[in-house]
Amino acid sequence: MDVRGAVVDLDGTVYRGDTLVEGARAGIDALRDHGVDPLFVTNNPTRSPAAYARRLGEMGLDVSADRVLSAGSVTAQFLAERHPNDETFVVGSDGLREQLRAVGVSLTDDPHAATVLVTSHTYGFDYEALTEGYWALASAETFVGTDPDLTYPGGDGRNRPGSGAITRAVGAVADRDPDHEFGKPSPETLAAIRERLDCDPAHCLVVGDRLDTDVALGERGGMQTALVLSGSTTRSTFEAGDDGPTPDVVLDHLGDLRTVL
Repeated sequence: MDVRGAVVDLDGTVYRGDTLVEGARAGIDALRDHGVDPLFVTNNPTRSPAAYARRLGEMGLDVSADRVLSAGSVTAQFLAERHPNDETFVVGSDGLREQLRAVGVSLTDDPHAATVLVTSHTYGFDYEALTEGYWALASAETFVGTDPDLTYPGGDGRNRPGSGAITRAVGAVADRDPDHEFGKPSPETLAAIRERLDCDPAHCLVVGDRLDTDVALGERGGMQTALVLSGSTTRSTFEAGDDGPTPDVVLDHLGDLRTVL
């Protein structure tokens, strides 16, 4: 592979929970030894790029905030540009709310006052949150999901429900699909990646553990793709077959990148 730029996923690719995935450090070192400073792109919207950089630093990886892009930051940028003064109700984490406030998005705690509803991952999702999301959609002109991930890989080796599951639950009650759903493989996230990577797409590599987000993003952007089997997609699920996009290479973990660079 002729690789001059790289997009690397986080959950299930670099770490699971608070533990680095086997080979993660070796894979990142391989990219940097190859002259490539990877851009880390995650569909987890609960932290800002700066918070992710700190988290990676705590795991022993030196990553600056400008080399991290999250579904939360893409969502925040969109709302700041398109709906800066609209009353936005959030079914999501406090970390997402902080990102929205930081760019001047007007938030409301009253679902009946919402003109924008944002749904996202939160451990606090319950019947009350579902009800408030349903109420918000009665008045909201715009319905936004931060990312489409139905599941994400947990630290205990088992997948857990993600933002997409919450978005679908709220939308189903109101019989309404989101107007926008960010994160990989959305056009908005792809555009944000292109702004950060000074690289011809044909020479960019997308590495991640999901066919429907990571590999789909690379395919949409005309990039090379590598699927790692350390997260949401295991060897057994991959070999069982899928109607999704086909990766250029399949690796056990990020450390195997050295064999294809």
